[in-house]
Amino acid sequence: MQNSKKLRKFVLLAMLVAIGVVISPILRVHGFAPMQHFINVVCSVLLGPYYSLACATMIGLIRMSLMGISPLALTGAVFGAFLSGILYKKYNTFIAACLGEVIGTGIIGSMISFPVMKFVAGDSKVALFTFTPSFVIATIIGSSIAYILLKALEKNGSLAKMKESLND
Repeated sequence: MQNSKKLRKFVLLAMLVAIGVVISPILRVHGFAPMQHFINVVCSVLLGPYYSLACATMIGLIRMSLMGISPLALTGAVFGAFLSGILYKKYNTFIAACLGEVIGTGIIGSMISFPVMKFVAGDSKVALFTFTPSFVIATIIGSSIAYILLKALEKNGSLAKMKESLND
């Protein structure tokens, strides 16, 4: 039974990565990818912080390699994904997961993006808070969409069934 649940988690992780890669171009402009944040929050709620971090990392690496996206694909996703999962695990509310995404990506990720883009990617026009406005707006949009979906799944009982089939 334990192996079956682990397999389900990995299959769901793979599906979320695939969905994330496919839908990430929706509403995407440089430093603004709300659908990535949607996936992060959903993954955090269903699978937890480590799977969410893995999901965001894989989506970012695939987007960078196949779509030519800048390193913002990673710095603008991984911190929020992990913090979203941590806060959801601690408080067990969708709002906590959404706030984790907004704080982790909108604030922490945007500030970490500055040295990455300036010194690694060679973008001399960036400053410490260059990406903060777009990251915060994108995380609010993506997290709101995730919140609406999760509330709907909770209301019709699907979320509880999904979580039961995944949890040890």
